[in-house]
Amino acid sequence: MEKVYKMLKNVGGGSIAIGVLLIIAGITFGVINIVNGAILLKNRRNILF
Repeated sequence: MEKVYKMLKNVGGGSIAIGVLLIIAGITFGVINIVNGAILLKNRRNILF
């Protein structure tokens, strides 16, 4: 029974770590998208179709 608790502890800690990393990555990519969108809006007169 003790093995199960140790395994659950390790898996739970790993899941929390992965979750935090995914949140940080999501925020980072969101900020990059906002910055790129602002640059496109700023230079929209130079874009030709």
